[in-house]
Amino acid sequence: MTDQQQGYAGQAGLFDGNTPFNSAYFLVQQILGRVGTMKLVRVEAVTNEGELAPVGFVDVLPLVNLIDGLGNVTVQKTVFGLPYFRIQGGTNAVIMDPQVGDIGLCVISDRDISTVKEAREPSPPGSRRRFDIADGVYIGGILNGEPEQYVRFAEDQIELVSPTKITMTAPQIEINGALTASQGASITGDVSVNGGIDTTGTGDFGGEVTGNGIPLSTHRHGGVTAGAAQTGVPVP
Repeated sequence: MTDQQQGYAGQAGLFDGNTPFNSAYFLVQQILGRVGTMKLVRVEAVTNEGELAPVGFVDVLPLVNLIDGLGNVTVQKTVFGLPYFRIQGGTNAVIMDPQVGDIGLCVISDRDISTVKEAREPSPPGSRRRFDIADGVYIGGILNGEPEQYVRFAEDQIELVSPTKITMTAPQIEINGALTASQGASITGDVSVNGGIDTTGTGDFGGEVTGNGIPLSTHRHGGVTAGAAQTGVPVP
C-alpha cells in the first residue's frame, strides 16, 4: 500500500476550487497545459539505419509521465512517425540517423503538420489540433552515453575516430600536410606525392616500400655489366 490515494481523479487538486482566485488560477493552468513546447523523449524505433536515404522518421516515448490532481502517475504511450532532424543543405548532408535508445528533444509544432509531412510542399493543416505531440519533430540527442565512433573538435586538433574502418570516396582526394599512418593504410587508385616519403616501423612490411611485390631497400638487379651499362629490372 502506498501513501497515494487510490483511484484516479481529474487535474484539480484539493484546494483548486475553494476560492474564486484558486478556481481562476486552475483554469489558466489548464489552458497553458495544453500548449506543447518541448518534451524529453526516447527513441523506440527508426525507419533508417545509416544507409544513403532521405531523412526518415522515429517512434518516441515521452519520458516525463503524467500526474493527476491526487498525485497518481500515468505512464506515457509511444508516439509514432515523427520526422527527425538531419544536418543537410541541398544534396550535402551529415548522415547520422538516430538509434533505438537515444534520448533527445521533441519540439512540438503549433499546427497539424501531417499534410506537409506527406506532400513536402506548402499545405493546409491536416486538422484543427493545436500543440499536439503528434506534430513534433525529434532532435537528438541529449543525456546519452560516451560515443565510440566520433568526430571530436578539440582546441588544437580534429579527431576522426572509428573502431573498425574509415572510408573516403571521391574522384580526387587531396591532403595538404604531413600524413602519418601508424596502423596501416589501404589506397585503391593512383597516388601522387609532392614531397618525400619516409617509412619506418616493424609491422607486416617493416617500414618497407614495396612495388608490385618488389621491396625498395633490399631488391637486387639481374644482368649486371661492369662499366657504364644499365642494370636489368629489379629481381623479386
